[in-house]
Amino acid sequence: MSTEAPGPASLAGRYASALFELADGQKQLDAVAADLATLRRMMDESADLRRLVASPVIGRDAQGRAMSALLETAGASNLVRRFVGVVCQNGRLRDLPSMIAAFLAELARRRGETAADVISATPLSETQLQSLSETLRRLVGSKITVNARVDADLLGGLIVKVGSRMFDSSIRTKLQRLRLAMKGVG
Repeated sequence: MSTEAPGPASLAGRYASALFELADGQKQLDAVAADLATLRRMMDESADLRRLVASPVIGRDAQGRAMSALLETAGASNLVRRFVGVVCQNGRLRDLPSMIAAFLAELARRRGETAADVISATPLSETQLQSLSETLRRLVGSKITVNARVDADLLGGLIVKVGSRMFDSSIRTKLQRLRLAMKGVG
């Protein structure tokens, strides 16, 4: 997957801006955002889907057919299905996660919201997400949009990134710090 930052000048940012303008022109911003959030959640939860998206070996046509079937089954809007189709045709499916992040970040920015990326070891419940959102709102001082992802490698805890600030309370990081501290003892 792309490590390029999803800013407006990046490839992902340009694709996201184009989708944003189309969605805005068709008054479908909320529907497209919901479809993209669902697609991102599906990628987070399925290793097979992540492999399909990231694989340079699977051809564009096969990726396009698979993504089309998946999006149709998920009930995604026609605009999102066409957008992902173009991304596949252009051989840029591996950049789709960055495009989704850039689209959602731009939507949050235009709405005066601050986006918070939250990575947890297990999926967070709606109650947990609301509580976290409220806590972050008080901390930051503006409305927060939480973009939650799951990464089982964390083992437990959370990583929260708001703007340039990052709070890492994951067990994986605590174990890494302990391992480094133990190396210095010997």
